[in-house]
Amino acid sequence: MTGSNSVLILDFGSQYTQLIARRIRELNVYCEIHPYTRDIDAIRAFSPAGIILSGGPSSVYDEGAPEPAPEVYELGIPVLGICYGMQSMTRTFGGRIEPSDHREFGRAEIHVTEPGPLFSRLSGPGPHTVWMSHGDRMTRLPEGFRMVAESTHDIPAAIAHASKPFFGMQFHPEVVHTPIGGELLAGFIHDVCGCEPSWTMAAFVTGAVENIRAQVGDATVICGLSGGVDSSVAAALIHKAIGDRLQCIFVDTGLLRKDEGDAVEDMAARHLHMNFHRVDASERFFQELEGVTDPETKRKIIGRVFIDVFDEESQRFPNARFLAQGTLYPDVIESISFKGPSHTIKSHHNVGGLPDRMKMELVEPLRELFKDEVRAVGSELGLHEEVVQRKPFPGPGLAVRVLGEVTPERVQILQEADAITRIELSREPCWDEIWQCFAALLPVQTVGVMGDQRTYESVAAIRAVSSTDGMTADFYPIPHAVLGRISTRIINEVRGINRVVYDVSSKPPATIEWE
Repeated sequence: MTGSNSVLILDFGSQYTQLIARRIRELNVYCEIHPYTRDIDAIRAFSPAGIILSGGPSSVYDEGAPEPAPEVYELGIPVLGICYGMQSMTRTFGGRIEPSDHREFGRAEIHVTEPGPLFSRLSGPGPHTVWMSHGDRMTRLPEGFRMVAESTHDIPAAIAHASKPFFGMQFHPEVVHTPIGGELLAGFIHDVCGCEPSWTMAAFVTGAVENIRAQVGDATVICGLSGGVDSSVAAALIHKAIGDRLQCIFVDTGLLRKDEGDAVEDMAARHLHMNFHRVDASERFFQELEGVTDPETKRKIIGRVFIDVFDEESQRFPNARFLAQGTLYPDVIESISFKGPSHTIKSHHNVGGLPDRMKMELVEPLRELFKDEVRAVGSELGLHEEVVQRKPFPGPGLAVRVLGEVTPERVQILQEADAITRIELSREPCWDEIWQCFAALLPVQTVGVMGDQRTYESVAAIRAVSSTDGMTADFYPIPHAVLGRISTRIINEVRGINRVVYDVSSKPPATIEWE
């Protein structure tokens, strides 16, 4: 989606870039993240109402420091630089950035020194709490700019051009640690760029249905339905567009949670009301994964076998020319590595396209959306809460939660431990606050004592996080009594585990999944 009511974010590699996009979409304005290397013709083709230059890990005085196309400032549209983005803008316009004697990392206070459109929605000049993350500082204002906010350390915190709609913020308005961030971004997006709040899920559904019909024509679409939110909402959206020409295939990989195959089939019958075909390919997946321990190799094998299964199943439908996938925007972002900015975190089997031998085209109606937006689309389509609020589950299944070699025996052990974890947490008031929870089986064994007998068995790790869209996440503080009950049940009821630990890592620096 492009157009004059959209915003383009040029990514310099900040861990917060995705948050900028989320905050803008919360203002009901569509935006996309592109690499800072995007050429000016592509930027013009996007036709943004405004451009945001993200933060990043580089210093502008480094050799080969990343810079956007210089023509960005000649398009006649507003530009906002955040952190490194402001420093890049400063250097472009002749200002000076130098290493700071007083680095600012974490909370800081700023004072508005000159009111303007960025600060028009604030109650006063401050002090206002913001989140800083920089080791360089501006020592000379860029030509034509003035300082409009400063930090308590007399460091320019925000700048504005005297006659052009160019602005810079040294702090990060996109993070929750900057309470005024929403008002600042609204000032830029709505007041400066003139964007209307038209990005709604109702409007998205209408547009997506039209796009699906135009792409598919009179063909049949095969959808890989896993029972998760993404594939279920994608299927419902496609079904709304083409009806019974959608054929949903559920592949039982043997890597699902306990009793999940039956649960998905039951859910599809009760809530989705679509053509549903279940394929048991578990033996095939285990054979392909035999002896494999590298997580990336696991993902690629599972992706390849998925494609093989769908390719074979699609032969049952002679007019099947399209394969539907529930690819989300975070999948796209995390699977693209730019020169300089954000590195690839993990590969996604549903992002890299289809092999040449498979004569089908992809339909990815959710490719523009974050997870919470997908849930909103599901609600807009009238899907049952059981479908819309389902906890996320990775595409490769338990293969990336069984660390080390994936065998039927180890998967069964994990299924039991994971079921206990989810059952116990689902009984607690915190269940609705938890974004994702699971058990992982570690490739280590420890000594234990059971019934006066020495044991040497595996370790299970419990993971629970809170998040909005999965791009960032905090570990959830499960009460100790609940953790104790989970641990006791797993050790007592699951043969093969004699120790349980709790993962208290956040994303970043960790990921939600262990692999």
